Amino acid sequence: MAMSDPIADMLTRVRNAGKAKFNSVDIPGSKMKFELAKLLKDEGYIRNYKFIKDNKQGILRVYLKYNEKQEHSILRIDRVSKPSKRVYMKGKDIKPVYNGLGISVLSTSKGIMTDKHARKNNIGGEIICNVW
Repeated sequence: MAMSDPIADMLTRVRNAGKAKFNSVDIPGSKMKFELAKLLKDEGYIRNYKFIKDNKQGILRVYLKYNEKQEHSILRIDRVSKPSKRVYMKGKDIKPVYNGLGISVLSTSKGIMTDKHARKNNIGGEIICNVW
C-alpha cells in the first residue's frame, strides 16, 4: 500500500525511536528526508545520519542523540503542513517556535531551511514541521 505522507512517517519513526531509547532508526530514503536529517543534525537534534544504497530507493539511517540523563534531545516534533492541508507563510510572518528555543523547518524555493534563516533572508515557503 502506498504511503500518503512519507515526511510524517519519518517524524513518527524518529519520535517513537527516541521514546524507545533506540540508538538509530532506519527510514525509507528520499532527497527531502535526507535534507531534513541534515538540517536536524546541523541544529543539534540528532547525532548523525547516513544514506545506505540498496536496490530500491535507499535507506536513511538516523542516529539519535540523548543527554546524560538518557532523555531524547527532541522533546517534541510535530508535522504542520499535511497533504490534506498545506500551510504556507511569508518570510515576515514566520513566528519563532517555543519562544525561539525550537525551530520550524520550511521548504522554500532556496531549499530546506530553518525559520530563523528564512526570516533573516525574508524567504517564505511551506512549513513542514516544528521541532523542540
